[in-house]
Amino acid sequence: MSKKNICPLCGGEKKKGKTTFSVDLNFGVVVIRNVPALVCKRCGADWLSHCVSNKIEQAVKDARKKQNLVEVSFYEKLVS
Repeated sequence: MSKKNICPLCGGEKKKGKTTFSVDLNFGVVVIRNVPALVCKRCGADWLSHCVSNKIEQAVKDARKKQNLVEVSFYEKLVS
C-alpha cells in the first residue's frame, strides 16, 4: 500500500468511495450526495480531489445566489 493511500488521521487504508458534502451558509444548507472521494476504511474520514472540489465550490456559489433554505443535489447532476 502506498503512503498516498494511508489515512494521516488514523493510519487506516484510503479507498475510492463516495461521501456526502454539506455546508451551512447561515441562511440555509447545501447538501451534495454521492460525491466521489477517497474514504478511510477505518475512521471514515474523506478526501476530495481538486477537480471534485471545484465542482462543489461552484454548486455552493450557485446555491448562495438562489438563497434557498435547503438545497440537496446529487454530484452526478453537477457534472452532467
